[in-house]
Amino acid sequence: MASSSSSPSAPAFSSQSWNHDVFLSFRGEDTRKTFVDHLYSALVLQGIDTYKDDETVGQGESIRPSLMKAIEESQIAVIVFSINYADSSWCLDELAHIMKCKDTTGKIVMPIFYDVDPSTLRKQKGKYGEAFAKHKLENKNKVESWKKAIVDASNLSGWEPKNIANGHESKAIKEIVDKISSRLQLVTATANEKLIGMSARVQRLKSELQIGSSGVRMIGIWGVGGGGKTTLASCIYDEIGRKFDGKSIGGGRSLIDKRLRNRRVLIVLDDVDELEQLEVLAGSPDWFGEGSRILITTRDEHLLNAHKVMVHDVSLLSSDEAIKLFRKHAFRGCLPMKDYEELSEEVVSYAGGLPLALTVLGSSLCDKNIDQWKSAIARLKDVPDDKVLEKLKVSFDGLTKIQKDLFLDIACFFRWQQKDWAMERLDACGFHPVIGVEELRQKALITISRGCFDMHDLVQEMGHHIVRGEHPKNPEKHSRVWLKEDVLRLCAMDATMDLDKIEAIQASFLSFTELTQYEGPLPPEVVEHFRVPANREPLSPILANMRNLRYIEWKGDPANPLLNNFPPKELCCLILRSSTQDQLWNGYKVLRNLKTMELYDLDNLIMTPNFDGIPYLEIFRLSRCPKLEEIHTSFGGLDRLVCLSIEECLGIKKFPSITGLKKLETLSFRVSPGVFELSEIQQKMENLGDEDMSSAVAELSKLNLNLNPNPIRSCFFRRDLIKLNLSACSLEDEDIMSCVVWELPNVQELNLSDNNFSRLDFSLMRLPRLKFLDVSTCMYLVELSGLPSSIAVLIALFCLSLKTFGDTSNCKWLWKVSLYGACEVDPLDGWMFLMSMFEGNAIEDHFISGTLQYPIPIGGLGRLFWGNTFTRRLPHGWYNDYSGFLLRAVTFSPYPEFDIIIKQEVHEDSRFEEYIEELEPVLDPRATVTYVGYVSFNSLRSTACLNSTYNSISFSGILADRVGVELVCRKSKDQTTKKRSRLLRILGSGN
Repeated sequence: MASSSSSPSAPAFSSQSWNHDVFLSFRGEDTRKTFVDHLYSALVLQGIDTYKDDETVGQGESIRPSLMKAIEESQIAVIVFSINYADSSWCLDELAHIMKCKDTTGKIVMPIFYDVDPSTLRKQKGKYGEAFAKHKLENKNKVESWKKAIVDASNLSGWEPKNIANGHESKAIKEIVDKISSRLQLVTATANEKLIGMSARVQRLKSELQIGSSGVRMIGIWGVGGGGKTTLASCIYDEIGRKFDGKSIGGGRSLIDKRLRNRRVLIVLDDVDELEQLEVLAGSPDWFGEGSRILITTRDEHLLNAHKVMVHDVSLLSSDEAIKLFRKHAFRGCLPMKDYEELSEEVVSYAGGLPLALTVLGSSLCDKNIDQWKSAIARLKDVPDDKVLEKLKVSFDGLTKIQKDLFLDIACFFRWQQKDWAMERLDACGFHPVIGVEELRQKALITISRGCFDMHDLVQEMGHHIVRGEHPKNPEKHSRVWLKEDVLRLCAMDATMDLDKIEAIQASFLSFTELTQYEGPLPPEVVEHFRVPANREPLSPILANMRNLRYIEWKGDPANPLLNNFPPKELCCLILRSSTQDQLWNGYKVLRNLKTMELYDLDNLIMTPNFDGIPYLEIFRLSRCPKLEEIHTSFGGLDRLVCLSIEECLGIKKFPSITGLKKLETLSFRVSPGVFELSEIQQKMENLGDEDMSSAVAELSKLNLNLNPNPIRSCFFRRDLIKLNLSACSLEDEDIMSCVVWELPNVQELNLSDNNFSRLDFSLMRLPRLKFLDVSTCMYLVELSGLPSSIAVLIALFCLSLKTFGDTSNCKWLWKVSLYGACEVDPLDGWMFLMSMFEGNAIEDHFISGTLQYPIPIGGLGRLFWGNTFTRRLPHGWYNDYSGFLLRAVTFSPYPEFDIIIKQEVHEDSRFEEYIEELEPVLDPRATVTYVGYVSFNSLRSTACLNSTYNSISFSGILADRVGVELVCRKSKDQTTKKRSRLLRILGSGN
């Protein structure tokens, strides 16, 4: 018979609708205290949730509705047919309902024939015949259905314990339990496959869990809210849970101590958001028995890192998976999919692969007509779905005040912007972004992609809604303003409007012509305002009323000058673009909080402001201001300035001395050749000794002379300078030769690209910490020599005359070289350069990238194979025996891109190695670029990309014509030395 007592229940977050794994049907008087008792204990010990009714029932009682429900909610029904099973009408009712569920829902039924032959059931002889004769008198209406159920069940494949292991009951029970466990795993795996995109994700996580291996393994499932973390954890729980001695969802320290210590357990901690929770519930691996596995789902990667937990990053759905999931919930057979294809694609694009959004939006549209779909999609653009927003906003609500401000600035102003530039502006606003950005990334709110800030579309929409949601048509109530229609609404407001709530504004001012072409929604008063004749009064001085404004990025001319009436006490960052004003403001202004000033494309600017009122300025950039002739003399007193950039300001004739810029780290005079014109005074200065030079420059700066070279020559005595950009400054050999007096002990980045010198010998310079050098498009450069041992990156693109770069054997930190377009470099020199890189310090822990103009000689670095993809097996022990993998590609692009995947091959292919060996190395003389890349395994060990169980590695290259890959042994220096000798022989023989 069956049961009200059961094993520990399945997790509340289970992805299945089953409440039980197994329903046990048995005759209590025959087997409750013997066979069924042992079977039930073995099932529970295996982690199989089993429903067993222990109540004693009287003759003729009807089966309870709760038992009917338990049968329906169990994946498998196990029927223990004993000698007196058919005596109980209760048992026969159970059996009939079980067989009905088998026919209607496909329930798995497994019979056990305990001390009774299956033929006795089929033919209804002996005790079964007697039982049915009695039932025919008492339950005439049910007898036929019972008989049919008995016959159908007896024809199913099952077990006869007396015929297993010579009648050893314990061994028979083990075989039965193993078979049930196997069937449950198959059912669960099949169910997981029906969850869109889940099967592959489950397999990836299972490989990382390394089920069956020794030790205790903790893995954190991390990702954005609504990304499928809990669903993935529940699928894993359902699929592998029964392989463990016990399961528990959290449960507390006392439960672990009393019930789980020293047992092989599977524990899932769902939605962890505090480190203390981890410390209490899974403090140390030695809390658990050998082979235990602990899964943790969280939105905060920091918790996992702090607890030294391996991080498993949940991937969002691909476009194909997303459309399948959306269709599953949106159509359900009610709507003709072909009529809704374009609208479906629009919703899927909006959801951005987020399972939660696809499920919620699909479910909300399942019973709507096409017009209602269109209306709902249009509404989404203004008002995000509450269920999706609530799920995403959990992460935001857990942030501190400064983290919230930082996130909102990135969401409103800096998505897709270069990280380094945005960080300067965020730092100017006092947000301490170095730590703050990492905290936001760890909370899955932002990402860094190709050096730019990024985030999920719906996460950004959540940020926008937080700023604008309650008052979408009232920008004066927003903390941040960035939409053009909101800026224009502000421009059209009354001059007395209180705008104190606005902290930051990013505006692109529109002319009337641009306005008429603007597609966004604009209020009528704004449009009418711009119809006023050209001699109208200036626009409302809105900035004058923003007393708490800290950040301005403004393009265009709403008023002239822009900042005259502005009380900028809180202003930290000022960025102006494409304005026609000739000065920033009239007279003298005090801006004591201003740290960043950037001025771009100000065509009429003739003077900079007096910098005495801006004593804390740290970053100053000027670009493309053609009428600007001089920088205000007060500029030299900016003793907190860190970054100075003057680019394409060809009219500058007078520049103040910058010897007082004590903290200057970055200096850029790109495309400013006038600054470096030699003068009589400069020539005299060249005759001075190093000790006298600094004082000479200081004295000369007092004379108010037009010293064109003054900026560059004085900066050479700023020992704290870290970055120097002198690109496109028309530097000749005589200018470079004067570098012998340079002493820049801290410079790490030097850009000398697009200049006119022919030789560059670093042995004559004092640049002991130089790491990055760019000499690209130096068309006359013939010789590059004496590279410092500290060099890590050398970029020499399109140096058409370059022939040699000297001995590089001492460049042990070099990891990136690009010589594309350097056609005159001898192939031997190029390859010796490359080989020296593989003898350096990057080989064990980092990566190496090399791009050469010509193809690799046959035998240079491994074999090449046709096509832009390549897969090879990883040998046994690769995880420990090799330092990394070397990729080689022949391509027509100087900037190839590759996808590299290390994984387990699900299907073995015996022809795999043979197919590879049949191909011959190919060298195409027409190919213009050879790319060589190396990635060390050590650099991947802390990520989810590397797993010792993986057995294949695949490469796919964009625009690659041929590719090849080989593993690099840990004794890399010996191997590369042999390759160097082999290459020399090959090149020397011409073969």
